[in-house]
Amino acid sequence: MAKTKQKMVELAMLNPNAAGIDIGSTEHWVAVPEDRDAERVKRFSAFTCGLHQIARWLKKCGITTIAMESTGIYWLNLFLLLEDYGFEVFLVNARNVKNVSGRKTDMSDAEWIQKLHSCELLSNSFQPDNYTRELRTYTRHRQNLIRQASRYLQHMQKSMELMNLKLHKVIRDLAGKTGMSIVSAILNGERDTEALADFWDRCIRASKETIMKSLEGTWNEEYLFTLRQAYDAYHFVHGQIRQSDEKIEKVLQEKEAVEISGNDKKPLKKRRKTKNKNPLKFDVDNYLKTQLGVDITQIDGIDCRSDLNILGEMGSDFSKWPTRKQFFSWLNLVPNNKQSGGKLISSHLMNKKNSARHIFRKCGSCLWKSKGPLGDYYRIQRAKNGGKAAAIATGNKLASIVYTMVTQQVEYHESILVNMKRNSQQKRLDNLEKKVAHIQKELEEAA
Repeated sequence: MAKTKQKMVELAMLNPNAAGIDIGSTEHWVAVPEDRDAERVKRFSAFTCGLHQIARWLKKCGITTIAMESTGIYWLNLFLLLEDYGFEVFLVNARNVKNVSGRKTDMSDAEWIQKLHSCELLSNSFQPDNYTRELRTYTRHRQNLIRQASRYLQHMQKSMELMNLKLHKVIRDLAGKTGMSIVSAILNGERDTEALADFWDRCIRASKETIMKSLEGTWNEEYLFTLRQAYDAYHFVHGQIRQSDEKIEKVLQEKEAVEISGNDKKPLKKRRKTKNKNPLKFDVDNYLKTQLGVDITQIDGIDCRSDLNILGEMGSDFSKWPTRKQFFSWLNLVPNNKQSGGKLISSHLMNKKNSARHIFRKCGSCLWKSKGPLGDYYRIQRAKNGGKAAAIATGNKLASIVYTMVTQQVEYHESILVNMKRNSQQKRLDNLEKKVAHIQKELEEAA
């Protein structure tokens, strides 16, 4: 019996000059349309000479637009090189390029990417400009250094705990002035608890006697050695952080400042300076305001470091997100609603990484002690849905405010949120009065 032939659904080809690339760590597979070369899929090495061979072969084949799929960082050099050659380059999410079931190879992946891109079924990932990419490299590196420093601080605490030195239990921060002075004196050979307690500062809540008791321990040589190693590493990393700050300042200085909007000539409210760990070693506020056009540090929860990280992740051009919904979707700060049969079966956030989302979420979680309307909003959401959901919801609101300020070039006014809060409270009061009147009516009828 003859087999029936399955009919293939042909998709409309909208990009006839499209190519697809499957990126690997050591080799790249490139696919072009069938009529461009006798061998439509080729393998190239990941060396720089191989990247130039890819670009020259694509030029020879008349390709104008390219889609590439990659995991990790292997795509970056080829992406930038192809842009320099004048190609339109799409970096697509691996989730959007899932192949049909069956045998999977790099060759078939490249062909599938080329097919989807020729039919305009792939969306491009966000790519910053060269200035933002450079600034983002420095800001992310600085955050990594801060995380490394915190790990070395934990190693110091562990070494002290093994010697039964409880200093980190009686003072809030071992990395503060008092803590570091005492650790330095211990490493220089001081063992007298009274002499060590002389470094006590009036800002420390614990008494001098408590400090002395916490410094009575066993001075094991091996643990003193590990303490010194962690102490030296901690200060070495902080030296690297200072060098990173110098590079960040240099990049900000070289950037041409945008024109500040003159819509609001009123002087901005001076915010109370708060003590932050790992502060920037230069005055970054003016740089940030001239490049964004507005001062987003006026928003509760956003300090100059968060402002710098936001600028490094997204840049100053928000026109890449034409609408607020697209901006929230890219940040992954909105529910991913899944419906079936007219019912909502899931509303969890999509499982994808976004560094800018983490910044807004962290800023939102810092508002739990704020006395302003944003702090009230966080506490209400936390009482309803828990801390994690409250941080996401408040981060969404912060992102909304930042988007409005940057796109419309208007300064932040807390009075708008105060009026919104007042209206919300009045609405709740009206609803409660209606419920009380309804209950009174029922009681009167029952009597």
